[in-house]
Amino acid sequence: MKDKIESIKKDIEQYSGSSAEAVEDFRVKFISKKSVINDLFEDFKKLSVEDKKEFGKTLNDLKTLAKEKLVSLSSGSIKNNTKNNTIDFSLPAEDDSVGSLHPLRIVRNNIIKIFRDIGFSIEDGPEIEEDWYNFTALNFPENHPAREMQDTFFISKDPDTVLRTHTSNVQIRLMEKQEPPMRVVIPGRVYRNETVSAKSHCFFHQVEGLYVDKNVSFKDLKDTLYYFAKEMFGSDTKVRFRPSYFPFTEPSAEMDISWKDGWLEILGSGLVDPNVLENCGIDSKEYSGFAFGMGIERIAMLKYGIDDLRLFSENDKRFLKQFRGVH
Repeated sequence: MKDKIESIKKDIEQYSGSSAEAVEDFRVKFISKKSVINDLFEDFKKLSVEDKKEFGKTLNDLKTLAKEKLVSLSSGSIKNNTKNNTIDFSLPAEDDSVGSLHPLRIVRNNIIKIFRDIGFSIEDGPEIEEDWYNFTALNFPENHPAREMQDTFFISKDPDTVLRTHTSNVQIRLMEKQEPPMRVVIPGRVYRNETVSAKSHCFFHQVEGLYVDKNVSFKDLKDTLYYFAKEMFGSDTKVRFRPSYFPFTEPSAEMDISWKDGWLEILGSGLVDPNVLENCGIDSKEYSGFAFGMGIERIAMLKYGIDDLRLFSENDKRFLKQFRGVH
């Protein structure tokens, strides 16, 4: 072992090089877990007690020498790279250290806070989903025309596995495993096979809500969404409900808000269809509920005056920098 230590010590002392590659080669050879010095420590474990007393300090000194040499080589590498760098380090740094939240994240956080303040919890679930959770349990019978309302991405031509088309799949998973009452909002990304344009995209983001308890009424739904609209868009906001159709709610309604000189639709809603409750093992004669869903992009476009859906996913810094300081 003495000869090995002397040979490695000599190699360390004679090693030279100031490039980043040379420094890394030295680290790997003499400092890393696969280094020659680490191999010596493995051999050291097999020595007798007497030999360990003889070589212990020498081996530790060798390791210290290697670390000091690495520091020296690294310092030379930094100086060399700085000398050849065209950047003037005497100039003040650019004020580019403050980032910003993505506008979709800002709106998502605001929506969650509004509902959390009135007792809703937050749930999440899988984006790759089984047909049961994405369609069948939500009252979409097989081959029913209602399935054509959503152009679906199927996984590997498997008709039973899809990219979820809404976050309603989490509602089903939650109702299957939890007894009422439950009051949740479910934010997440969803996918639909649509042409990418200023007004549509193949993926977007939703927040859906679900409240299930005894004696839940349509008035409870209207009061909740009325509160949301005023918190999100201002106390002067007016709302109206229009009859609509969704397979998983009955009755169903779309909600509009007053906007400039007219009305704009921002979400769909309704009382949870009794069939959906029964599919999840909940007694529809004892419990009722309401559900709603909105597109986060839709809300963000209204709130910030954005007219092109593609801006949210193009990662253009000029667009994103506009949201600095917005929370």
